[in-house]
Formats: sequence, C-alpha cells, structure tokens
Amino acid sequence: MENKVYIYRSFERFWHWMQAVLIFMLAATGFEIHGSISFFGYKNAVTYHNISAYIFMVLIVFAIFWHFVTGEWKQYIPTSEHLAAQLNFYLFGIFKNAPHPTKKAVLSKLNPLQRLVYLSLKILVIPTMVISGLLYMFYRYPQKGTIAGLNIDSVEVIALFHTAAAFVLTAFIIVHLYLITTGTTPTSNLKAMITGFEELDHHHTTENKSSKEITAAEVNND
Repeated sequence: MENKVYIYRSFERFWHWMQAVLIFMLAATGFEIHGSISFFGYKNAVTYHNISAYIFMVLIVFAIFWHFVTGEWKQYIPTSEHLAAQLNFYLFGIFKNAPHPTKKAVLSKLNPLQRLVYLSLKILVIPTMVISGLLYMFYRYPQKGTIAGLNIDSVEVIALFHTAAAFVLTAFIIVHLYLITTGTTPTSNLKAMITGFEELDHHHTTENKSSKEITAAEVNND
C-alpha cells in the first residue's frame, strides 16, 4: 500500500533547484573559460562564472544553516547497512527489475550509497571547488593602488584541483540525471522534488509517526 507523504520541504526544493541552475551555469561558463565551448564570450563567461560562484557560496551558507537548524544533516550520516546490496542494485538489479533494497522514509530519504556520495560531495568535492576557486580569483588583487598577491608561485596546481573537482561534480550530475528516472515511475522522483510529495510504502512513511501526522505537520511548519 502506498501513501503520498510530504518528503521535501520548500527550502529543500528551492535549494536543490537553485543549486542545479548554478552548477549548470558554472559548468557552462567554466568550459568556455577553458576554451572548450564558445557561447557567452570569454569576458562575459568569466564575469558570469564569478557571479554564479558568489551566489553559490551564499546558497551554501544558507543550506548549512538550514541543515543544522532542522536536523536534516543527519540524513547524510553514512551507514554500511545495505550498502553492498544498494551498489549491486544499481549495477545489476535495476536492469533485472529487482526490488529496491532500501525504502525511503521521511526520516531516511537517502539510501546508503546516496549518503556516502552526497557526504563526499559536501565535505570534499564542493569545498575543494570553493577554496580553489577563491584562491584562483584572488591570486592577484588590487590593494592600495598596486597589485598584491598571495604567496603562491603558480596557479597551475590550484587550477588543476578546481578543474578536477568540477569534472567530478559534472560526472555526478550526469549520473544523478539518470538515477532520477529510476523511481517508481520515470518521473516520480522529479515530481517529488517539484511538489514535495512522494508516494511511499505505508509501512515506511514514518518512524514513530503516522503518515497523516507527518504530512500535516511538515506542510504547516514549512
């Protein structure tokens, strides 16, 4: 039996879609800065890339605050339980129409593999991008009528770290777009991130709460 449950709050959905837009903008302008594509023009690409980066950093600050205030940071605590089964499902089971090894719930939105991947993005990949990006932007900067600089001989290493992290994030986005289609229906995961509601097995909609209580409480407090 399935029950429609309010899984994703309004800020969570806003953060998700704004983050997606910014990542695509950063990727497009980044590729143009590297000379891989030509669309905005080099000077505009640099400007748009920097603006998008600043907005992205502001969004990160708000997201961190929201995660700790709401307790949603607990969603990313890694676990080894069902991890092997989840990996096997994505590699083989999904192509054999096998049942999903884990069930989504309000207090457990991410499967074990998602927890591990998302946590890695949040504490490794994105911080690497942000820090290397800031170092790259402020390697040389105006100060008191002259050009001051960080005590770094070359930006090559910084650029390599920034580019490597960007490619990892791009690879994640590609895989993420595919996995969106692996829900109950090809569009169910997408609809859930738009409306906030998702069809869940009644038995797994809650941990010590009824699904109706969760739906009403979460919508009213959103």
